[in-house]
Formats: sequence, structure tokens, C-alpha cells
Amino acid sequence: MAGPISDDFVPRAAAIAHEAHAGQFRRDGVTPYILHPQAVAARVAGDPLAEALAWLHDTFEDTSATPELLREQGIPNEVIIGVSMLTKPEGADYEEYLRAIKANPLAKKVKIADMLSNLSDQPSEKQILKYAKGLVILLE
Repeated sequence: MAGPISDDFVPRAAAIAHEAHAGQFRRDGVTPYILHPQAVAARVAGDPLAEALAWLHDTFEDTSATPELLREQGIPNEVIIGVSMLTKPEGADYEEYLRAIKANPLAKKVKIADMLSNLSDQPSEKQILKYAKGLVILLE
């Protein structure tokens, strides 16, 4: 049974993300991973659906969180759909993945914020080129 959807879903999304990403680190092996979703959420502040999606955007890919868990915690369906869209299927073509995201304004907004956050976090040259190409696709 789904939990009730109420206006406190952003703090719940943040709490779920904190719990799900506990013990994970960024690629430097030192920075707590949760600082990344926090930074993405800060980039979309003022839009509750986008903030919740930003907090949760990597949970399906990098943790044991599921759509059912988010539904039980009262996370809006638009956010759950967004998390699913932002979870790149293994072996999926990167450009096709981004074009699908581009069709969903909420997912697109958070993916752009995600890429900008990644670009501000000491990216490699390869990552810079990847995200530049991705931003062109999302913004064209």
C-alpha cells in the first residue's frame, strides 16, 4: 500500500538518500557521496519535485532503493518516474538515454543540474567531453 503524498516529501527524499548512500564515497574515495545529491538539489532549489528527484537521482543505480520503497515513503510518482529515467540501463546508448530524458522536463532539469555538479567536481578530460556532449543534446 502506498503511503500518503504530502508536502513534506522533499525532506523525506533527502532522508532516504542519506540512508541509501550511507558509507558511499565520491570517486576520490574520501568525499561522502551524499554531498553530490545535496549539490544537485541545491541547483534546483525552489522546485520541490526537482529537489526530491535530485536527492534521489542515483538511488536506483547505486543503492538497493526501489520504486516500491519510494512509493511506500510517499514520494510522488513524478519523482519515481524521474529516478527511473535517470537510471541509465546497463549497455544503453548514452545519446538515446539522454534523448529519452530530454522528453521529460523534470528529469531533464535534474540531469542538467547533475552534469553541472559533476563538472564542478574535478572531472577528468574524458568526463568533461562526455558532459559537454550531453549538455548539448539536452539543451539543443
